[in-house]
Amino acid sequence: MDAQQYNDGLAELRGVRDDIKKVQAALSKLTGQRDKYVKSLAGYAKAKADRLAPAAGLSIQDIVALAPNLAPEPVVTAPAGTRPPTAPVTTSERTGAAAPALTPVPAHVARTQPVGPDTAPDPAAELLTQATAPPEPPASSAAPAPDGADAVPRELPSIPEGPAGDRFFTVAPNLRSERPNFTQTVRPSAILNTDTGVLVYKDQRVRLDLGAASADEILTAVFASVPDSVQRIYVTGAPWHRDADSYPYLRDAVRAWLDAPMPHGWTVETQRGRDAMAGHFLHERTPVGRWQRGADQHVEIRNVAEWFDPRDADPGTIRAAFNLTWEALKREWPDVVLMGSPMQTGRDLWTRTIPTKQGARWADGYPVMSDEIRQLMHATSGQGRDELITPPRVPAQLPRLAELDRTLAYGKHTWASGVGAPQRVTAGTFASWSEKDQANALFAPSHWQVRVTIPDDWNHVGLLPAAIEGPRAWHYPHEAGRTFTTWAGGAEVNAALRNPITPWKIEILDGLLWESGTPLKDWSEKLKKAWASLAAKAQLAGTDDLREANRLASRAIRSILLYGIGGFAQRPTITTGTVPVGHESQIPKGARPKSLSDGTITWEQSRMSRNPNAHPEWAAGVWSAARAALLSTRAKTADGQMTHVGALHLKPGSIVAFRTDAIYTTDTPRWPYNGEPGDYLLKGLTPDPVAAPLDMAEFYNLQALGRARLDEAQAQS
Repeated sequence: MDAQQYNDGLAELRGVRDDIKKVQAALSKLTGQRDKYVKSLAGYAKAKADRLAPAAGLSIQDIVALAPNLAPEPVVTAPAGTRPPTAPVTTSERTGAAAPALTPVPAHVARTQPVGPDTAPDPAAELLTQATAPPEPPASSAAPAPDGADAVPRELPSIPEGPAGDRFFTVAPNLRSERPNFTQTVRPSAILNTDTGVLVYKDQRVRLDLGAASADEILTAVFASVPDSVQRIYVTGAPWHRDADSYPYLRDAVRAWLDAPMPHGWTVETQRGRDAMAGHFLHERTPVGRWQRGADQHVEIRNVAEWFDPRDADPGTIRAAFNLTWEALKREWPDVVLMGSPMQTGRDLWTRTIPTKQGARWADGYPVMSDEIRQLMHATSGQGRDELITPPRVPAQLPRLAELDRTLAYGKHTWASGVGAPQRVTAGTFASWSEKDQANALFAPSHWQVRVTIPDDWNHVGLLPAAIEGPRAWHYPHEAGRTFTTWAGGAEVNAALRNPITPWKIEILDGLLWESGTPLKDWSEKLKKAWASLAAKAQLAGTDDLREANRLASRAIRSILLYGIGGFAQRPTITTGTVPVGHESQIPKGARPKSLSDGTITWEQSRMSRNPNAHPEWAAGVWSAARAALLSTRAKTADGQMTHVGALHLKPGSIVAFRTDAIYTTDTPRWPYNGEPGDYLLKGLTPDPVAAPLDMAEFYNLQALGRARLDEAQAQS
């Protein structure tokens, strides 16, 4: 076998790998459909596990795992004197309270000229003028494929009635977010480019021989040039992907790199200190490796991409970017310490804005919600809206594609958050209020279980998320006349009721209503100030290196805000255990039987850890507001007036994709951009006709093409 045959074989092997992934995806989809049928059929009063098992091609214990109510009796012994629970009322059977009619937002008035602070030529406008695209054709007249038609709906939890439901509306006992009385430890750091071997530590710059760039080789080479006191190595490149072709998935390649032998005495780190975490963190693209040698030397290897995309930046420029980030933050927080990740840094900086003035509201700390509320928020609120809309909902041949990205979007939605234990608002309670009180509740920090009916003449994108099985987790129903039940934040319910096209019908089934507070405002304002300062310096810097260092530093501040908000969300931990049949009293309180096999009951319990800074209600509120702003929000024009912008102010059939804070559209709006958080920036533009992307790989290719075309046009202006 020669080199060419070897390379050809690798290419064929990758093709087989991709085919396996497709088959596995199809199998996962079918498995989800099968499990849905099992759960549905298990609701029949006379359903039996031994009849469902052969029909599903599963064992009886597999059926019981999916439908614990079919477990042989007795699986759990009810306490003496208690009555068996009655069948729950499904959300489709519950009576809802109609949401009030709210004043719709006005439609955006299209402008024929770019809006900006001056009259300088707009390279994007010139690029559009030069385009030879034909007039935009309408979306296909064929019946649109149902959004998520191939997805399995995922049932969302409801708040129970009685004492079990009352527990939701409390706070965790003796658990508050409090201002720290200590300063974080500074961890000396080095910057390493694992592709070139260039290492920068303080003012020292050397080129290392990293061999195959295993973790052991990197640590050996680095500590031959820097003191043992260095505790953090930020790397560019991805050494953990060097052998990716040898593994079916990137996670497997990363795991192998982290777990490879360490012949020079390094072992996986055990927990130490107030802010350290034990062991490696496995992630496909931004893993964290933590090692120690002896009792005193500790180090972690992290990817610079956690903070910003370094592109081709030199390690010296990256070091300068970290220094500029620290300097900008120090003007706002004199005791700032850059921690390992932007999320850790953001959370630490936030705690240092908690009020301590005697008599101030929440001066004794912000209470953490009950376990039940935190689990509910985790299960019923997603993050960014990621959606690819394909033909026939959009033309098969797109006349053009523009990327409109909201600048520092999350920073726009931190002015108010819910604090304290929430009030429960049932359908009956909501119906008893005046329309004014109902409207006030929908504008306040809140989270609602709603039944939604889309208008019969609707022809635009979906407005509210619905849960589905699988990695997507959420989709956005858009079909006219469709009814579905979901949970949504007050901002999104408002967007559906006040949209500029026609209001959706919303029925309130249940809800959580918080007191409005400003726990994130001071933190966010300080970060936005630091970001604006660095962004301005990036425009005015005299050299390319300094311009790039300031730009990267502004991106680091963005990451602190973005991931800091994400850090308030908290995932529940799942624990399992077993007990023999007849010893059901040993099952922990709150756990549920999962399966029964060979006289042994397997139980499962979901619980939230006692994290004093867990506030998923804050993260969910920001995410909901950001998703609503993708649909409609306000922007200031050059003459100081306000106008409405967003997806609902674009033509039907023109939206190709949403990606967290960005809209991809065949429309060409001239929305005002002032460089403020929340403004829509034209970030990419492909002015020529292109085929509509059918999957995410094709979408990302078009995204890269659009950004390159716009960069080229701006460079030539």
